[in-house]
Amino acid sequence: MVFGMSLSTYTTVHVIISLIAIVTGFIAVFGMLQSRRMAGWTAIFLWMTVLTSVTGFLFPFAGVTPGIIVGIISMVLLAIAFFALYGKHLDVAWRWVYVWTAIAALWFNVFILIVQLFQKIAFLNALAPTGSEPPFQIAQGAALVLFVALAIMAVRNFHPRAA
Repeated sequence: MVFGMSLSTYTTVHVIISLIAIVTGFIAVFGMLQSRRMAGWTAIFLWMTVLTSVTGFLFPFAGVTPGIIVGIISMVLLAIAFFALYGKHLDVAWRWVYVWTAIAALWFNVFILIVQLFQKIAFLNALAPTGSEPPFQIAQGAALVLFVALAIMAVRNFHPRAA
């Protein structure tokens, strides 16, 4: 039981929050590519990504897991993104700091999504049962390349004050 919910229900809530964070994250990145802040979508993305990490920390695990490490790194990135966006208002170098940290936080969500897909979906698990096989590595590598490309394009395009 977590917060009075069965572990199954809590997991479902966590997954829904994570998926909302991922979808709104892509919307926010799309806005960056068009030099639009999309303040509402961005706020939902950032807060849902925080909530994804927080709810992830509350699973009844013993010890430190890779998911906890990813969550801690994501929280640090999110703290920097929040500071760059709301504290420094994207001034000067804070614009690209925000872009890189926000997109990296989104990538961590997608990274964990890919891990979960390969663990939970039978045909994907059959392709990469230990998570070290080429199909898993290709999926993670392709995601990383996509996010690096998105970040580079967003840094170039995201100039909300000039738009």
